[in-house]
Amino acid sequence: MYVTKPRSSKIDLPRLKAWLAKHRLAAILIAGSLVVFIVFQALILGSVPSVDYNAEYNIKPRPQKVYSPLTGVQLPDGETVNKPVTAVMIENSPDARPQSGLKDAGIVYEAVAEGGITRFIALYQHTQPELIGPVRSLRIYYLDWAAPYQASIAHVGGSGNALAEVRNGNYRDIDQFFNAGSYWRATDRYAPHNMYTNFERLNELNRAKGYTSSEFKGFERVDGEPAEQPSATSIAVNFSSDLYNTTYTYDAASNTYARSLGGAEHHDREKGRITPSSVVVIQVNAQSRGGTDPYEDLITSGSGQAHVFQNGTAIEATWKKADRNSPLELIGSDGEPIKLNRGQTWVGAITSGRGNVSWQ
Repeated sequence: MYVTKPRSSKIDLPRLKAWLAKHRLAAILIAGSLVVFIVFQALILGSVPSVDYNAEYNIKPRPQKVYSPLTGVQLPDGETVNKPVTAVMIENSPDARPQSGLKDAGIVYEAVAEGGITRFIALYQHTQPELIGPVRSLRIYYLDWAAPYQASIAHVGGSGNALAEVRNGNYRDIDQFFNAGSYWRATDRYAPHNMYTNFERLNELNRAKGYTSSEFKGFERVDGEPAEQPSATSIAVNFSSDLYNTTYTYDAASNTYARSLGGAEHHDREKGRITPSSVVVIQVNAQSRGGTDPYEDLITSGSGQAHVFQNGTAIEATWKKADRNSPLELIGSDGEPIKLNRGQTWVGAITSGRGNVSWQ
């Protein structure tokens, strides 16, 4: 019987050397050909240009969505996110109605200024109306609400403690007293209910003072959806008296709240009915200014009860504010911040024992 031995996979070096010695020219040609082939492949691969398929097939990258930090509304392409915020004190006595510019405000804070008369501080960033007013004097608690937005404060004078604070160099004070050219007296109303301004002048004033951007933490925002079974379609916020009490009527089609004031629809003189996306009511305490000043100031730091109305529902919450320069926070029963609907937010501050809120 014959057994065939398997061939070894090892290279027989003596035989290879003998072959190379006998066929030296062929070995040189084979080796040279391999080198030329390798170099040629490297040159070919290195010279192939990269192809931009997006450009070749005209595929445009999807633009990244950018949202306003003040309102959560999507901004047009190219709009700057940290555009400066401007806060304007706006009067609310009957002689000041209808006001101008309120419908375009991103956030409006409303509270009693004196003698039961309410007043607004309206915050603007990306939406800027052509006319704003009547502009009136500042109170220190309105400054407390505006300060966290790194806002310029537009006003006509103010209470003693408010002026001492806003003029201390820590705020962007654009008081009419020192910037008269940025304001004017209208002729269709009588003083003091006829001081107006616009953003052509306010923007120029802000640029001149170097107020070109605002960095702040705003309310968290979300795309709201109407509740399947709305539970708060009519809201009554009582500040002091019938002239200044407000109501809101929910409209599911637009998911907004139509505002009424003093028993009548509340209109912006140029833009029509005021319709915020969210209504917030916070309960605060008041304290006397002391001395010969007969008026009170609201206490804005600390915490208290709050109610948030959006999507046709009412949410019980807690408001928190660590200090003057800290943002107002709205905390739900789960301990998490409440996300407000994108769009205008109206915040009303009522005082214990005088104001109240109800809904149905």
